[in-house]
Amino acid sequence: MLALLRYVACGLLGVLLGVIGTAVHRWEQPWGLVLALACVLSSAVLARAWTGWVGPLALAMGLVVTVGVLALEGPGGDVLIAAQPVGYIWYAGALVAAAAALAPRRWFSDRPVGENRPEGPST
Repeated sequence: MLALLRYVACGLLGVLLGVIGTAVHRWEQPWGLVLALACVLSSAVLARAWTGWVGPLALAMGLVVTVGVLALEGPGGDVLIAAQPVGYIWYAGALVAAAAALAPRRWFSDRPVGENRPEGPST
């Protein structure tokens, strides 16, 4: 039950990042996009350390759905994510979360570095 709540929290964090990242990705180009992608990466690392590989997946799903909805044309014909390179990169922002999901498990382990090494001479 606790794990399910963590996955839902990661998905909601992805929704929040999708809204905030969409709002700032075009601010002071390219720094708004860099800031948005850095927030996605740091949140994906947090989700990976907290839940394993499912956390970044839930975060990426929340991000993709939110960005997809916000990319639709508004009632007056306005768009929040323009068909420009900065917009295309923001569309692919969930791939940053995939990088954290594919990182080695030992990066997120609580074990000390030298533990579980084979005994004997090192070469």
